[in-house]
Amino acid sequence: MLPSLKVILDIQELDMKMIRLMRLKRDRLAELEHIDSLRKDLKKQQLDKETEISELNRSILSQEMKISEIKDRIKKLEGKQTSIKKVDDFNALNQELSSSERERVTTEQIASDMIDKRNLEEEILAKIKESLELSETSSKNLEEEIFSSIRMINQEGLELKQERDGLAKNADGEILRIYERLLNNKKDRVVVPIENRTCSGCHIALTAQHENIVRKGERLAFCEHCSRIHYWQESEQIEGTSAATKKRRRRTTTTV
Repeated sequence: MLPSLKVILDIQELDMKMIRLMRLKRDRLAELEHIDSLRKDLKKQQLDKETEISELNRSILSQEMKISEIKDRIKKLEGKQTSIKKVDDFNALNQELSSSERERVTTEQIASDMIDKRNLEEEILAKIKESLELSETSSKNLEEEIFSSIRMINQEGLELKQERDGLAKNADGEILRIYERLLNNKKDRVVVPIENRTCSGCHIALTAQHENIVRKGERLAFCEHCSRIHYWQESEQIEGTSAATKKRRRRTTTTV
């Protein structure tokens, strides 16, 4: 292994932790957005329902005014009955009274239906308000927990970045730039060992010639399939790196 890759491996371990933290933070922020979206939806439902009830109230008032006008008309027509002498005029008046009475009944039914609908909408509005109140109460604790979690993530990320910046000062500048370019592209491990003549990144078989180049560790060797940087995983070569700790842990687990 190139000696300069040892520092890159440690940097990579820190980068993987930071990537996991960023994903966790993104998930937590998505939870906040979901909570806020539910709250906004309930508020919109409340506003829409209040608007609908207001329109119903205006329509009911309009129908009630119309009913009052019809009743006044009927009263006036009834007052004329005693003064009419001709049969034809009397029959015409009766027809007008009957028509007005039918109009009154129809209008009263329309108003009654509107009142029933308004009462139903008011019940729905009360339930929406109750749901909104419960949502705001229950989500408050959850939001506080999420904000606390995000603050911890930010603090841990800051500490990891400071540690990474310290390691980066001792890294080979050219290799670090290549590594960071690959990392920005894949958002995953880009310096990986060869295992059973297979890239442990893309899991595609490699040639014996490529394996020999990686084993010698004289220059950077890139996977011809996924462009990751390969290294030969020997304990004496990666001793002191995070990768060495992981390898020893796997070996111990297997032995047990």
